[in-house]
Amino acid sequence: MKFQGQISLSSDVSNISKVENLIDEQQTRIIKGDDVYAKILISVVEAVNNAIIHGNKSDSSKNVLVHYYYSNKSVVYTITDSGNGFDYNNIPDPTAPENVDKVCGRGIYLMKLLSDKIEFSNEGRVVSLTFNL
Repeated sequence: MKFQGQISLSSDVSNISKVENLIDEQQTRIIKGDDVYAKILISVVEAVNNAIIHGNKSDSSKNVLVHYYYSNKSVVYTITDSGNGFDYNNIPDPTAPENVDKVCGRGIYLMKLLSDKIEFSNEGRVVSLTFNL
């Protein structure tokens, strides 16, 4: 089975619930196992949250695009924002003593930890997360 789809969201954090609902619906049809579901939910929600807040600066006139592709063995989510991008090769380690107490800075760390593959492109405006099923 292979299929794909996409949703477009205005950059408002209230739209995170639409991503959660999408993943919930996909769990009943495609995603097998609570572990994989949890990894996908946390990672994709974090990526969309980053795109809304950091990429698009919560500008509701800008959209975040979530594209997903499933095969029998994996699922890939690609999240695209309209921001200026960022240096994804120079991200502070949130586990370093000087960063442990900071409120922000754990999202990309979590995405790297939970996904089977993460790729940034378009100067950081696009992140692709792959999960093995």
